[in-house]
Amino acid sequence: MRGGWMDMAAEARAMPDVDTPSEEWASDLIEQAHARAVRSSTAEAAAFLQALVGQRLTAMATGIDDPKAVGKWARGEREPRGEAVRRLREAFQVAVLLSLGESEQTARAWLMGMNPHLDDRAPMAIFASSPDGGERVMRAARAFLAHG
Repeated sequence: MRGGWMDMAAEARAMPDVDTPSEEWASDLIEQAHARAVRSSTAEAAAFLQALVGQRLTAMATGIDDPKAVGKWARGEREPRGEAVRRLREAFQVAVLLSLGESEQTARAWLMGMNPHLDDRAPMAIFASSPDGGERVMRAARAFLAHG
């Protein structure tokens, strides 16, 4: 999963040419993240998040109590159910977007750290704690990519 995908992410992170507006660059990243989220299996999404932020934070974001379930999802042994599927896909899409626009280290730190756009709460905590958590975190991620 990491080989070709991470190479694509590195290419996408390259700053736009001087003649290319940054809105166009950001829009392209948003489209790439959306396409990746739609085309990926839940196992791929779980594996990506597990590698990026760990089982405990992925479990928290999806609203489940058992972090080991994330590993089972990642290995294709189980499928998430109900709201956990939606939250997993939302977290995955945001994580992919950040990984395309920034380094993996920056994406991880952003997802785990306090965020002024989210009342100083960590984005990974917002996914499961709010019905519109995915939308709120995506808006914050877009603002981060646009303004740093």
